[in-house]
Amino acid sequence: MAIAERTDIAARETASPSPPSQSQRGLDWFVFSVADIQTGFGPFIVVYLTTQKWTQTDIGWILTIGAIAGLLFQIPGGALVDWVRNERAAAAGGVVSICFAALLIALSPVFFIVVIARVIHAAGSCILGPALAAISLGLVGHARAGERLGRNARFAAIGNGLSAAVMGALGYYVSSGSVLFVTALLAIPALIALSFIRSHEINPIAAHGGSTPPQDQGFRAGVDVMLRNKPLIILAVCIALFQLANASMLPLVATSMTRRLPDWAPALIAACIVLPQLVVAAFSPWVGRQAQAIGRKPLLLVGFLALPIRGLLLALVSDPILVIAIQIFDAVSAAIFGVLTPLIIADVTRGTGRFNLAQGVVGTAVGIGASLSGVLAGYSADHIGNPLTFIGMAGIGVFGLLAIWAFMPETRELHSA
Repeated sequence: MAIAERTDIAARETASPSPPSQSQRGLDWFVFSVADIQTGFGPFIVVYLTTQKWTQTDIGWILTIGAIAGLLFQIPGGALVDWVRNERAAAAGGVVSICFAALLIALSPVFFIVVIARVIHAAGSCILGPALAAISLGLVGHARAGERLGRNARFAAIGNGLSAAVMGALGYYVSSGSVLFVTALLAIPALIALSFIRSHEINPIAAHGGSTPPQDQGFRAGVDVMLRNKPLIILAVCIALFQLANASMLPLVATSMTRRLPDWAPALIAACIVLPQLVVAAFSPWVGRQAQAIGRKPLLLVGFLALPIRGLLLALVSDPILVIAIQIFDAVSAAIFGVLTPLIIADVTRGTGRFNLAQGVVGTAVGIGASLSGVLAGYSADHIGNPLTFIGMAGIGVFGLLAIWAFMPETRELHSA
């Protein structure tokens, strides 16, 4: 019975024709717009708070509080997307929440208000991420997921790059706070793009990794099933290590540049984002194709290897031009993880109906790593300096690389076993 049911699920996932071009284009531009919005919550907030005379430790606490909020909301956010079975409505709610948070920070950059805004941003992101991935899988099915996720990563990279350039110019010629006002206004094009994705063209079986109704098992039962999924937990632990090392690298670079070159900091940080995004835009579709051709694990190893190389180079280099060039290694990791993380989750949860809950489990691991990274890196930089902090981050990256090599299985064939 179980074999017949899984065969039926696979058939229903792949039976849908290719989605019409309108929904595909709508998803392209929605991904682009979401990337624009999230760029405003990146290092530009660090620059803005630094111009408001915040200390590096206080900024580290804000980053950590946001990461902890993300940690708490990840699993409920993914479970909510599985439960409501309305991916477009969930995505719209996430967009509105994030843009409202940007407006709060712009209007009142005091600690308590910024904390509230970071919590709202975290909640919106924890719903938006799974909803976007669910829409993607629902439109194309598992067999074409790698290609679609690569396309998502390309449009996200283009959005990140263009918005970083525009926001960098705004920060330089207008003010750092203007970046946040623009971020809030970007909700409008995002919601317009979302409206072009037709709900009836999203296959609910593919969108949620199977036909098991979440209401039948309950939240606790679903979490228990995910926690017993060994490949999923290995992936989550390794990604936590990656985030522990990676999450605070660019914020540290941003803080250093702001203090050394305050007038040029917004433009330099924009360049640190734009150049890697060009690489990600070109590289991501290739990653999606290669993930299907050679498997997931070899690419994961490359993504992890780029992290310690980047950390060591940042420890040795202070010239702004070279620092910008070093961010290419971040592009390699971003392209690989942007495609492979949801793809591997789809591999190991196929047929469970818990794809989005599993995204929450992995997102929780991301939150753990990022939350620890903010405070540890900020404290370390204040007491021993940036170079030694970057070396420590590189060491953590090496540990994650070894963990992937030793313990992570190849998941490409798991669903067909």
